[in-house]
Amino acid sequence: MTDKAKLDRRSFLQRAAFAGTAAAGSLAAPAVLAQAPIVLKMQTSWGAGNIWQEFAQDYADRVEAMSGGRLKIDVLPAGAVVAAFQVLDAVNDGVLDMAHSVPVYWYGKNKAASLFGTGPVFGGSATTMLSWFYEGGGKALYDELTQDILGMDVDGYMGFPMFAQPFGWFKGEVNTVEDLNGFKYRTVGLAADLLQSMGMSVAQLPGGEIVPAMERGVIDAFEFNNPSSDKDFGAHDVAKNYYLSSYHQASESFEFLFNRLSMEDIGPDLAAILKYGVEAASTANTAKAMRRYSSDLKWLQEEAGVNVHRTSENILAGQLEAWDKLIPQLEEDPFMKKTLDSQRAWVEQVTYYEIMNSPDYTLAYNHYFPGKLKM
Repeated sequence: MTDKAKLDRRSFLQRAAFAGTAAAGSLAAPAVLAQAPIVLKMQTSWGAGNIWQEFAQDYADRVEAMSGGRLKIDVLPAGAVVAAFQVLDAVNDGVLDMAHSVPVYWYGKNKAASLFGTGPVFGGSATTMLSWFYEGGGKALYDELTQDILGMDVDGYMGFPMFAQPFGWFKGEVNTVEDLNGFKYRTVGLAADLLQSMGMSVAQLPGGEIVPAMERGVIDAFEFNNPSSDKDFGAHDVAKNYYLSSYHQASESFEFLFNRLSMEDIGPDLAAILKYGVEAASTANTAKAMRRYSSDLKWLQEEAGVNVHRTSENILAGQLEAWDKLIPQLEEDPFMKKTLDSQRAWVEQVTYYEIMNSPDYTLAYNHYFPGKLKM
């Protein structure tokens, strides 16, 4: 945001606050004027029909309820104000007060963006890495990247640890690394570098452009994120082999972006509601995703005739080997090395506990639902 834009916006908000105070003190003014809510404009990076747009609205509903109606968030889909990949700039410039997106969508500004959700997988889940953001130094590194390195006037928080993303949709079966050679494939961020090194030709596209690109032959395989989003934009109409399990994007979370001036202007109590509302929505989104993703996966299998596979160990091992080759290149950048060192240390400590403490859930599932899993 330019200095002039900041002054104009602050002057407007100060005048509005003064007018509201004057109205509240006048016996002639209706009481409702003193209670008029602050309305913040938030755009997402998702289409109006995507389940993630619903997740963003869930956040807005919780903020309004917790603020007693003093805050309202106008939730807009991708393209309403700016393109899906442009929300960071729009929040920085004050065109938007807030955004609901993922850091990898501004990967073009700095590749380190991908480390906050779509970077190398050292063994930690999305929940592990969301915990790293809040308890392992990740937030400070994120602020260093966005505010110090990029000079952005934003404040961001992560919420909803996404389940590991499927390897994606293919017209035929793929069982080995060699089978991937030559595919024109859609993904984003460092996953593009990773899979390109494994023989794929990669296009980075927003979700709403994927199926049309598949229909035109621009791509012939793709991933987005989850069964519900994939079902919503018709992935099953253009491919019938769906591969779950992958290391290309196994630890992502939503990014809730705020314009820092907007946060200052609404006061510390309402700013705290915006911030901690991310945690409330994170829990709610996780529960809803468990219900919807599993239900939609069942629909894809039973109603849409999709063949659901687990990605082969050969391909998974190939992905890890590809990460091993890519990581030294990334670490040539001092900030990326510092961030990766922080993540490795966190995963080594935390995932050791997680794995040692976790019982074999597959064993229990097979005990009670024998023959259902086809691994």
